[in-house]
Amino acid sequence: MLNITDNIVHCENELADLKAPKHNMLSLWHISARNLLLTLLAVFIVFLFLPWTQNVRGDGKLTTLRPEQRPQTIHATISGRIERWYVTEGQRIHQGDTIVFLSEVKADYFDPRLVERVADQVSAKERAIQSYSGKFRALESQIAALQREMENKIQQIRNKIRQAELKIESDQAALEQARVGIQIARRQFEGTKILYERGLKSLTEFEEKKGKLQEGEAKLVSAETRLASGRNDLEIYQTELQLTRNEYENKIAKAEIEKFSALSDRYDTEATVSKLQIDRANYDRRRQFYYILAPQDGYIVKAIQPGIGEIIKDGEPVVSILPADYQLAVEMYVRPMDLPLISAGSKVRFLFDGWPAFFFSGWPGISLGTFGGSVAVIDRNISSNGKYRLLVAPDPTQTPWPAALQIGGGAKGIALLHEVPLWYELWRTLNGFPPDLYQENNTPEEKKGNSFMPKMPVKNAK
Repeated sequence: MLNITDNIVHCENELADLKAPKHNMLSLWHISARNLLLTLLAVFIVFLFLPWTQNVRGDGKLTTLRPEQRPQTIHATISGRIERWYVTEGQRIHQGDTIVFLSEVKADYFDPRLVERVADQVSAKERAIQSYSGKFRALESQIAALQREMENKIQQIRNKIRQAELKIESDQAALEQARVGIQIARRQFEGTKILYERGLKSLTEFEEKKGKLQEGEAKLVSAETRLASGRNDLEIYQTELQLTRNEYENKIAKAEIEKFSALSDRYDTEATVSKLQIDRANYDRRRQFYYILAPQDGYIVKAIQPGIGEIIKDGEPVVSILPADYQLAVEMYVRPMDLPLISAGSKVRFLFDGWPAFFFSGWPGISLGTFGGSVAVIDRNISSNGKYRLLVAPDPTQTPWPAALQIGGGAKGIALLHEVPLWYELWRTLNGFPPDLYQENNTPEEKKGNSFMPKMPVKNAK
């Protein structure tokens, strides 16, 4: 037994008949279990090196990619009373179809010929504008005539003033002549008087010279009178010129005031016409709002204001519709810590409510019943639930989404990230690190600080 001799002891047959060795020998079951554990351990180690796709999960619901394709509520533009329904719930409608007819409830619009009466007011005011325009033109003609008349009058007075000035010049010349004549007559009279006193001249000659002196004095007084009269006439003409100018300027100013008054009245009337035209257009437009029309093709979902005779206010919802043509998308919410890992165009897999699925988050290639999507919109602002909203459109390169999907249905989204070994994903999950936290393109300082972390190759590292 100690292998210290070459002699062989053949005791197998003798031991086979003993009971104790039989009880101490290992059974075949123990050997099989050991082999099984070793095999499982080997398989587990192999699995640890299999590629694993990191992912970010989020719940969402079906919606549409464009806002105008989402369910909408039609509101009443004006206050009114429901008179008639033209549709039923669930009915298919086309753009422009009448949904509800309303009647008027405000006393200001009860007149059935309100638009026609306002149109008559507009016509009357437009004729008034024409009248004011005619008055304005007539006043302009009157002002022009007054200006011409004033110029003629002023020219006449200026001619009189010129005549008076010429007459004054003539009278001044006559006055100078009279003064010279009286001086001559006075010298002759004085000389004749001296000679008469000496007896050299006769009394007749003396009286003749005296008469000529008196005649010269009379001419001087007459010339002075005529000159004073001429100057007085000149002052009168000058005063008349100023009075005429003031008179006509007052007339022209009064006509200008009337002209601008007519112009102001015309502008006021034009403003009134514009207001009446706005009122007429508003009344005519209000008539069109009696009929609530479908804004686009779709289906009647729910009548919010049912019944006949109910009074609704402007802005109140009347009916909700679902557009007929829409492009589905999923409104998905992710945590803020996961948002930097997702960008426009990122791939997402969905599990829709009502569609059975068999999904492996780490191996999406072997999943069944899931549908692909691509991130189209990422909100820049956080939502009220503390998460960020994503809009994910169908991926045209993947299997089309089921045609029976309806807006509002639930969906569970799995945003696919990078592929890493399975052991790294287990280690990351146990330590609570976010996906794709460590990358191989770190700076030397970061590599030195993270030297204890394994450097895993990451696909499409950002």
